[in-house]
Amino acid sequence: MDTTKNKKSEDFKITGNWEKQSKQLAKKFSQLTKADLKLESGKDNELLERIETRLNKNRAEVINLIKNCQPVEVRADLAKWIV
Repeated sequence: MDTTKNKKSEDFKITGNWEKQSKQLAKKFSQLTKADLKLESGKDNELLERIETRLNKNRAEVINLIKNCQPVEVRADLAKWIV
């Protein structure tokens, strides 16, 4: 088992203004609900799992979607999470 990949997935953190990012995602994907996009402190991975399930996408795809909703300076930091 590749523990490096699992560690990166477990440690993923949402950065930037989540309120703005979640509104962009909701506009782009009408099937996402407010509950799907609710970010609770320390529960970033649960948020990712809800989005993955609702959109039927894998974790890397969801991280990429989130990355594309962020300002350029935040995107550079997120690049390390794409596996």
